[in-house]
Amino acid sequence: MLTQDQLDFYKENGYLHAKGVFTAEEAAAFRQEAHELIARLQAVKSVEATWESAKEVTMTKTSLLHCHDVQFQSAAFARLITDPRLTDIAAGIIGSPNVQLHHNKLFIKPPEKGSPFPMHQDQPFFPHDKDSMIAAIIHFDDAPLEKGCVRVVPGSYKNGPVPHLKEGGWHLPLSEYPVDSALPCEAKAGDVLFFSYLTIHGSAVNTSSEARTTLLIQMRDPLDPPSVLTHLSRGQGMMLRGVDPSVGIATPAGNEPGGQMGAGQMGGGQMGAKMGGEMGKAT
Repeated sequence: MLTQDQLDFYKENGYLHAKGVFTAEEAAAFRQEAHELIARLQAVKSVEATWESAKEVTMTKTSLLHCHDVQFQSAAFARLITDPRLTDIAAGIIGSPNVQLHHNKLFIKPPEKGSPFPMHQDQPFFPHDKDSMIAAIIHFDDAPLEKGCVRVVPGSYKNGPVPHLKEGGWHLPLSEYPVDSALPCEAKAGDVLFFSYLTIHGSAVNTSSEARTTLLIQMRDPLDPPSVLTHLSRGQGMMLRGVDPSVGIATPAGNEPGGQMGAGQMGGGQMGAKMGGEMGKAT
């Protein structure tokens, strides 16, 4: 449950480190589930997701493993993203009893070479009219400094959208926004880091001997429609908490009730191709 002090902190800083949302035992089970999922996927396709712009942070060759829409790969993750311990906090931050999924991504930063993320806002990837979008990063293992934990610029969301460089993945100039200048959010397994999609954030290389394993969930108020129809995903529009009072106003075209994006059409046709391209973008 979100306390008033936590909400006040979020409103001032644009992020909230919620400690112990899930137990260490639960986090360990999700970590195993995550690594088994990535292993299954690697057997049939590439799951590499390192940004081209990561080269601006380090000259070392790095790696980042990922999977979109994990709820379609594991029932455990389907239960996780609708867990009230997560969605109740999200609802309090968003300011609505209704919480809608935009997308989710599982990330594994491999040991000693886990890819960094240059500083950026998530807003350029999928702008929304009312800026209700928030991220929740669930930590499945500890994320100390040496693992390349998330770093944030407190209060930066108050400045609204900042001009980004598009090439290599939307990011901010490293000369103006060096990763190591931002506040590190070291976390324990089971912690969840919430932040606005306008909060400037990034992360450094995982130089430790262990992988860093997280699940990123992007959520919004269902009454906040996208400004641009982009970064589509199979699960977009799924209600994680409450109901959709708009009956589909903020869901992608073709995915609204009665639309053409049926389950049998997800992998093919122009929409499938477009989604494949958009889903390759990390945040």
